[in-house]
Parts: sequence; structure tokens; C-alpha cells
Amino acid sequence: MNSKKIVLTAFILVAIVQLAIPGKIIWDRETILETGKEFKFETAPVDPSDPFRGNYIVLDYKENSFNVESTKEWIDGGKVYVILETDTNGFAKISSISRKKPTNDLDFVKAKVDYVIDSKFKKLFISYPFTRFYMEESKAYPAEQAYVKSQVDSTKTTYALVSIKNGDAVLKDVLIDGIPIRDVVERTQAKNQQ
Repeated sequence: MNSKKIVLTAFILVAIVQLAIPGKIIWDRETILETGKEFKFETAPVDPSDPFRGNYIVLDYKENSFNVESTKEWIDGGKVYVILETDTNGFAKISSISRKKPTNDLDFVKAKVDYVIDSKFKKLFISYPFTRFYMEESKAYPAEQAYVKSQVDSTKTTYALVSIKNGDAVLKDVLIDGIPIRDVVERTQAKNQQ
């Protein structure tokens, strides 16, 4: 009888832990979405040969590099803190980078060094943690087509809306000319059915 109570108690504790961990992850993401500061990251074209791998859109960003004085302290894949500000058009702009977590009230995102160029222009390229925008299966491919088309059309402004808090980032939406990409897909599908 006593061993049954121990097994039951252990089972209950394991079940609670298994629910608590994903619950905490979801809670943290929701908190970032609710209370984080929003930044608009203007997107850049991706290689159209294979940009779609699954039910998401692959994103790249125009603001993904920063000139540095020396490339010696930076290594590919290393952690970097990207300090952000907003440019005159309302898009995210890198104001500086650091290997140490900012201690003041600066807006920053944790990222990785993609690669470093050590030539005439010493430049560090950044890999952000929000390069995939997941969508439901029926809309993912048409959304990818709309995204690629908007990157070719210079009259279109395409950007990712990202909430950032304490260095953590959550990709909220992808917009084309201020319209959420889901709505762009729905409008296109409705137009094609007429």
C-alpha cells in the first residue's frame, strides 16, 4: 500500500512538471506579446529557389548587419545583443551591438553572429531568432507566394512585426503594405474564386 502511494505521488509530480514547463513557455511568450515593445523589421528578399520548407514563411531582414571596428572579438555563431532604435520611417534600426547583456533601459534582442567579413569594410552579420512565420497549412504556400511577389515589387513595403522584452522576441505578424499576410491571402483566394 505504501509503495502504491509513492508511485502515485511520483506520477502526479511528473504530470505536474510536464504541464508546468510548456505552460511556463507559453506564459512567457504571451507576456512578451502583451507587454513587449513592438518593432517593425523591414524584410529583405530570400533566395526564391527554396524559401518554403514546411508551413511557414522564411524571412530575412534588411537591418541584419553592423559595421565594427575589429572583427577579432566576434565569432560565427556567437551570442550578440542587438540594441535597437526606430528610424524615421518607423522601422527597427540597429544602434549598436554588444557581447554583454545591456544593463540599462535599452531595447535589445538576443541574436547570433551569422558571419563576419574582415575586409575593407569590417562587418558583422546577424541571425535573428525570428526568421520563420508559421501559418496554417492551407494558407502557407499562398502566403509564401505573396511574400516573394511583394519582395520583387519595389512599391510594396513588407515587414515583420516583432514584440521584444528583455532581449526575448516573438514574431507577431508579417505585413504587406500594412495588411496582415493572412488577410492578403484570404483576399487573393476570394478574388480567385469569383
